[in-house]
Amino acid sequence: MKRLTAWVAGVCTAVLCAALTAALPHQAAAATLTEVTGFGANPGNLRMHVYAPDNRPARPAIVLAMHGCGGSGPGLYSGSEFASLADRYGFVVVYPSASKKGNCFDSWSAESHVRGGGSDPVSLMSMITYTLERFGGDAGRVFVTGTSAGGMETNIMLGNYPDVFKAGAVFMGVPHSCFANEADYIPSPGASDCASGRVSRTPQQWGDLVRAAYPGYTGARPRVQLWHGTNDTLVYYATLQQQIDQWTNVFGLSQTPTSTDTPQANWNRRRYADSTGTVKVEAYGIQGAGHSLPSSGMAAAAIQFFGLTDSGPTSTPTPPTGACRVTYTPSTWNNGFTAAVTIANTGPADVNGWTLAWAWPGNQRITNAWNATATQQGAQVTARNAPYNATVAAGAAVTFGFQATYSGTNTAPAQFALNGTACSPAA
Repeated sequence: MKRLTAWVAGVCTAVLCAALTAALPHQAAAATLTEVTGFGANPGNLRMHVYAPDNRPARPAIVLAMHGCGGSGPGLYSGSEFASLADRYGFVVVYPSASKKGNCFDSWSAESHVRGGGSDPVSLMSMITYTLERFGGDAGRVFVTGTSAGGMETNIMLGNYPDVFKAGAVFMGVPHSCFANEADYIPSPGASDCASGRVSRTPQQWGDLVRAAYPGYTGARPRVQLWHGTNDTLVYYATLQQQIDQWTNVFGLSQTPTSTDTPQANWNRRRYADSTGTVKVEAYGIQGAGHSLPSSGMAAAAIQFFGLTDSGPTSTPTPPTGACRVTYTPSTWNNGFTAAVTIANTGPADVNGWTLAWAWPGNQRITNAWNATATQQGAQVTARNAPYNATVAAGAAVTFGFQATYSGTNTAPAQFALNGTACSPAA
C-alpha cells in the first residue's frame, strides 16, 4: 500500500516551512508569529513559535496547538483558523514543531505516557510555563488542541497534566497510551494496530491507562472534545469510540450519551454530561470526512467548547458583525461554472489575514481557485488569502475566483463568514 507522507491536511512543504521559519524574528513581538528559543527543558528537541495578538487582556488564556506528522508550527499557524480566532478573542497560541519520525509528536514511547517522563510532553510543558510567565497568562485557562499526531499528543497532555489544562480538543486522535511502542507507530493505512482501531480494551482498561499517567491524582480533570471523520482511512473512525470509552470512564460516566444532535450538516455530535448537566466529553463524527480535520468552523467550535468566546478582549474585534459584504457572481454552463467572489471590508479597521467560509446548498464542488486557496469538505468550503492579498484595508475589497462542477440546480450560497463572523451578501 502506498505510504502516506503526512497524517494531516494543511501540512506545508519542507521548503515553505523553512522559508517561513527563516523569515521569523527571534524576539517576541505582538501580532507576529515569533520563534522562541531557550524556553526551558527540551528533551524532545522541539521548536517553539508563539502568536500573541495585539488585542489581549492582561491575563490571557493560552492555547497549545499541535500539527500532524510532516507538519510544523508555522504550517499550522498559516493553515488553520486558530490565529484569527486569537485575534478575535484575545488568547495566546503556542505552536510547537515536532522533530521525530518525520516531524511527529511522540505519543508512543514509555516516557511520553507518564507525567514528567521525558520526551515531547516535557518540552511542551516547558513551553506552557514559559508562555504563562512571558505573557502573564491565566494559569486557570490553559488549553490544548491538535490534529492527527497533534491530536494524539493532545490526549497525552490531558492525561499526563490534568492539573494544567482546563480542556482539550482532539482532531483525528487515538486514546492515551494506545501505541504499545514505536514499532506500531506507522503512518501508513492499516499498518498500525493502534491507528487502525485493532487494540481491544474495555472502557475501564482505557481509563486505567490515563490514571496510570499520573498515579494518585484525585483533582479535577480537563473536559474533552473529540473529532473524527467517518471515512478516515489513516487513523480509523473506530478510534473515536475508543477515546469516548476512555474519557467517559475517567469521568465516571456512562458510555451512553446524555444527548445527541447535528449542530451543522454532517456534524453528528454526542455529549456526555455529569449529574449537574456539565458536558465533560463531547464527540463529533463528521459524516463523509477523511483524514482532513479541522475543516471550516471546527476550530471555532473548539474555542467555544473551551469557553473562550465568552470572555474575549474588551475592544471591538476585527471585523465586527456586519462589517463586511460579499458579492458572489457565478457564470454557469452545463454541469460547470466559474465564480468571482469579492470581499468588501466595510468596517473601521483593516483585516489582516482572511478566511471566507460558506456551505453549498447543492452538490457543487470546487476544482481549482485563483487569488486564494480553496478547500472543501462535504458541503463546507473554506477560502484563504494568498500571500499577496492577505490585508483588506478598511473601505477596500479583495476578489478571488474559482471553477467548480455541479448537477441539478446551481444555487448560490445563502450566507458567508469572514474569519468566523457573518458577512452580509450583496443584494
